[in-house]
Amino acid sequence: MPKQRGGLWVQWGVAVLAVTVAIGSGVSAGPARAQSSGSAGGEGSIGTGSLTDGTGSDGTLLNGTTLVTGSLGTGSAAGSPLGSAIPGVVGSVIPEPDLDPPGLETLRAEMLPKPVGDQFFDEYPPGLPGMTNGQVIETRDVTPAARALLRGPVREVRQIKVKSTDSAGDPSFATATLVVPATPWPGPGPRPILVNNVPINGLGRTCTPGYTLENGITPSENFLELLRPVTTKAEERGYAVLIPDHEGPRMAYAEPFVAGHAILDTIRGVRGVFPAEFGSSKVAMMGYSGGAIATHGAVKLIDSYAPELSGDIVGAALGGIPADFEMLGRTMNGNLAGGLFLAAVFGISRENPEILPLINSLGQRLAITRIKDQCANTLAVTGVLGVPVELLANVKRALDSPVAHDIYARMKMADRKSGTPLYIYNGGQEFWIPALGARNLYDEQCGYGVRALYRQVPGEHILGELTGNSGAFDWVDARLRGEPAPSEC
Repeated sequence: MPKQRGGLWVQWGVAVLAVTVAIGSGVSAGPARAQSSGSAGGEGSIGTGSLTDGTGSDGTLLNGTTLVTGSLGTGSAAGSPLGSAIPGVVGSVIPEPDLDPPGLETLRAEMLPKPVGDQFFDEYPPGLPGMTNGQVIETRDVTPAARALLRGPVREVRQIKVKSTDSAGDPSFATATLVVPATPWPGPGPRPILVNNVPINGLGRTCTPGYTLENGITPSENFLELLRPVTTKAEERGYAVLIPDHEGPRMAYAEPFVAGHAILDTIRGVRGVFPAEFGSSKVAMMGYSGGAIATHGAVKLIDSYAPELSGDIVGAALGGIPADFEMLGRTMNGNLAGGLFLAAVFGISRENPEILPLINSLGQRLAITRIKDQCANTLAVTGVLGVPVELLANVKRALDSPVAHDIYARMKMADRKSGTPLYIYNGGQEFWIPALGARNLYDEQCGYGVRALYRQVPGEHILGELTGNSGAFDWVDARLRGEPAPSEC
């Protein structure tokens, strides 16, 4: 595989500077009208935490004023008479994509990521319907390639492929990489597992951490993950680290059900491969931004999807979580964060085909081009174009349509209780993924009786991860040491 070249490093650097949300956009769901001012202050917060959620004090959509923080898609351009006319104009000028045979099923098939030439990631094995969730399909040793990307000494790096399910519960598969450090576990009990749900934020199969750990540094690499200390810290403590490819084989970016199933089934898979070493290990999860979407899905599916794991999953830390997709439609649409927002819409539509009838011919054409295989470093840069979702829709106010509200509610999963204690944190100066969404999630789960903490840390999206990671890891560390989870609900 090609090694990383200087020009691509420059491209990545420009992406980070131009789009400070480059690690994660995502999605989330449901209306969050509790505070139109977006005040997310509270216990443990930094400053007042007063951040806009994309609406004015009277509840109306804000008029975007800058490409950075203004929601130019919903707030101004698309909400104006001219903006409302854009979809019709586009539909009359841009020809329909050449789909043979025509139809939404063909469109959905054409939107899916292309194979990468590795059956481990590409192939749906025969007999999936007869397998149990988490059943191991294949394993392989990737220690030689992965060792170059891991700072700590490792005993073994093994990839697993297991039977899983898609968002509709139909048979699918999931892949993940297990890092077992050379550092001995001092005990007591078996070696714990830290599930590191890294933000993938891509639409192509080469964007996954599993692909990178098998092939070495590639242009798809999420370089900020190499700077984050989660895996290294875990190795130093003797924890095994499970890194799921949580978007599934369809690369359903920002879809929490696929991600939750993949995470829980790969935990099951690890126990199947190493029953003596990990059959009763304590498990904790961490995820930031796009990785927090995946973690959010997993914790809310424990009780219904993998109840046998509930006693061993001891906690989850979620940071910078896009917990409310409706809110993000006001804060990320049509500005510098818009490239990742549009990618999330495409990713979710791969699992929710009811979105497809709302996409106009321009959107269809874009969805089947090379963008369907791009990773975060490219998708983030497209935000400079400031393209709002409404430009790709064939209905007015697409983000306020009944279909959109159904998607918001489904992605928010607000009717589900976390099956494990939570540590939730968010940057106090966030403007694309406001702290209000994280605070509302905390309040929601407190209402269910979940033991939870909320911390507001200095910074926007990237700085918020750097300033919040240490506290989150300390909390997870205490759970894996066997200390009971505190609660400030």
